[in-house]
Amino acid sequence: MFIQTEPTPNPATLKFLPGRDVLPGGALELKPGADAARSPLAQKLFAIDGVTGVFYGSDFVTVTKAGGEWQHLKPAILGAIMEHYLSGEPLLAGAGDEPDVDGEEFFEESDAETVDTIKELLATRVRPAVAQDGGDITFRGFKEGVVYLNMKGSCSGCPSSTATLKQGIENLLRHFVPEVEEVRPVA
Repeated sequence: MFIQTEPTPNPATLKFLPGRDVLPGGALELKPGADAARSPLAQKLFAIDGVTGVFYGSDFVTVTKAGGEWQHLKPAILGAIMEHYLSGEPLLAGAGDEPDVDGEEFFEESDAETVDTIKELLATRVRPAVAQDGGDITFRGFKEGVVYLNMKGSCSGCPSSTATLKQGIENLLRHFVPEVEEVRPVA
């Protein structure tokens, strides 16, 4: 098994491509503790000193570190990912490979058509590009001209995330959806 790695715009996050599906059709961000219990692979990754975040995309895993150098962490991470896939264990324990649910979305019913347009633009133009960088951005809400987005994986905490939101996503949405005045991140 050969696992490719790619840098991301976030220097604290590295993207690992195992050459097979990871979480088809979904995305899941995991933090140490109770979150990690959902996934045998995440448990192995969080056991590596310095690993603080794990994100599953459709065909990749991104790992975020708090300390240490990638040249020291990378072999252990590659070993954990390889061991997981060779073991045949499921990615998620229990109910199966379900995508992440971020909680309830918020918007006025009168804005439903605007929200549908925003979601379509995010799905077709933003999320595929962000996935290339090892992350994901999901819609959380729309209120008084402000779009609220949740940034995950390599996008969370990335030094260029503000530029991505303001110059990229905000400009795109304002161009196609006149009701959009601003884009803000939410946790």
